[in-house]
Amino acid sequence: MTEILLVNGPNLNLLGVREPEIYGSVTLEDIEKQVTLAAAKQGFSLKTFQSNSEGKIIDFLQENADAEGLIINPGAYTHYSYAIRDCIAGLRIPAVEVHLSQIYSREEFRQRSVIAPVCIGQISGFGDFSYLLGLQALIDYFTRRN
Repeated sequence: MTEILLVNGPNLNLLGVREPEIYGSVTLEDIEKQVTLAAAKQGFSLKTFQSNSEGKIIDFLQENADAEGLIINPGAYTHYSYAIRDCIAGLRIPAVEVHLSQIYSREEFRQRSVIAPVCIGQISGFGDFSYLLGLQALIDYFTRRN
C-alpha cells in the first residue's frame, strides 16, 4: 500500500480548543481519522505525526523519506522555517501544504509561506476539509504522473 505522510506543526495539537472562531471545533485526532479513512478508501495508507519542535518534524520527514507523498500543515513554521523547507526540497517527494484558515486574509506575517515553493500546491481556508482536499490533490497528482 502506498504510504502518505500527514505532518502537523506547532499548536495543532490544540485544535478544538485553540481559537475555535478561527480553527473550528474539530480536533487533530478527528482530522487524522477522517484523512486516514479517506486515504484507505483509495488504497493509500497514512502515517501521521505532530510536533511543536522544528527539529522533530525534520527528523520525522528524513526517517520517512521513502513515503510516496506528504500533506503538511507547518503551522507557524510556514512563515519562517527554511529548515523544513530545505528538508522537503531535499526529499523530493510531492508535498501539499494545507491550512485550516485562509492565511491570505489574516495578519500580514501569515500571508507568506516559505514552504509553498517546494510543494506541488497549497490549500487554505476550508477548515478541516482542507486536509481532505490536500489528500485528493496528492492522489490526483499520482494519477496524472503515472
